[in-house]
Amino acid sequence: MRKFQPTQYKLQNVGTGRIFEDRGWTLADPESKEPSLVRAVYANKQFTPRDDLKGLYRYAEWMPVRRVLKNSCAPVTFKSKGLGKHLGLDNLYITFSGYNPRIGAKFQTCSFKETEAYSVCARLAKDEKRTLVVQSAGNTARAFAQVCSDNEIPIVICIPEDNKHDLWFHGKLNPCVKLIAAPHGSDYYDAISLGDKLCEDPRYFAEGGAKNVARRDGMGTTLLSAVEAIGRIPDAYFQAVGSGTGAIAAWENNLRLIEDGRFGTNKMKIFVAQNRPFTLLHDSWKAHNRSLAELSAAQGRRDSECILAKVLSNRKPPYSLAGGLFDALEDSKGDTFTASNDDIIYWILQFRNLEGFDLLPAPACAVHALSEAVREGKVAKDDVVMLNITGGGLLASMAKGFQFKEPDLVISPELSADEIIAKVDSLF
Repeated sequence: MRKFQPTQYKLQNVGTGRIFEDRGWTLADPESKEPSLVRAVYANKQFTPRDDLKGLYRYAEWMPVRRVLKNSCAPVTFKSKGLGKHLGLDNLYITFSGYNPRIGAKFQTCSFKETEAYSVCARLAKDEKRTLVVQSAGNTARAFAQVCSDNEIPIVICIPEDNKHDLWFHGKLNPCVKLIAAPHGSDYYDAISLGDKLCEDPRYFAEGGAKNVARRDGMGTTLLSAVEAIGRIPDAYFQAVGSGTGAIAAWENNLRLIEDGRFGTNKMKIFVAQNRPFTLLHDSWKAHNRSLAELSAAQGRRDSECILAKVLSNRKPPYSLAGGLFDALEDSKGDTFTASNDDIIYWILQFRNLEGFDLLPAPACAVHALSEAVREGKVAKDDVVMLNITGGGLLASMAKGFQFKEPDLVISPELSADEIIAKVDSLF
């Protein structure tokens, strides 16, 4: 195996087109006057999987990484038989990021959030002295905790305490991983507030969420897996979303693949789904307004408490800014759908009957969206469809044994930054 060299790339301001150098952990264009995502522009313009690298790093040529971490797994794409036949689709492909050794999927945490964690953490320099801070509604926390534990990367993870049941692991975590929680009744936005205040201290730094090109391009490997298996860009793409970052990532890799030219020149229609009653992105899109729909903090917390797919509740999604979800839906001629809790339970059961393994609630929401799109005629029988199943195999994975990670600290986001920093410092 040839020695791994950091991927060569520059950054581009999506809004202005300005191309500039990455200074190591650049999350935005310092010269930009308007909010905009930045996008990685890779030296290698062709999609080139690396047969000499294992797991997710097979796609390292289109990931902004400096090194390779251990225990990663790439998404697995296969042509559906049961679900495709049930829905009347001839070319339905499922891209699965979860646990199902039978098809080669071995995500330890059962979630595609591992694709984010292995890319983001591999963007870090080996000699980084600061402590990474990640805010999460659940699955992202589990993924970053596992990856950082395995690779001894110091991290503070901020979650809502009500979502701590998502923090299960097969073994005890390395003490370099610290978990802090906003108290009962809080939501993801409160976890974001905790992390933002902690990062006012220069010894801590924010992972950056959707603004981090490594997070998006790690998630974008789902489309690369699909295109490698199918041999072309799909006609339609389905995913459940909380922030919409995964859909943005798929759109960005679609554009790179068009530039490559060997896999087609079409823009796949991006269809996203949310769990009712938390439908901020859906409501905003249906109003066809670049601005987010109004959602009070109190209503957002109530709605997030009601939904099964709690990871789909984000009151601060990257929707409006240049390169955000509004642009992805507009450019791809996509659309949004919603699913009730009953719809999610129905498709968890149906999917297991049809495909042989269980789903997490969020991807079941995406399956419902696909069924609705078929019913409404938004996808045709012979369309090539990619269904991004972002997590599953929980029952099989947890059968191997598991233990929960309790928060190291429960703390109110209403406290001052100095108070939060002092309490977190005491954990180390």
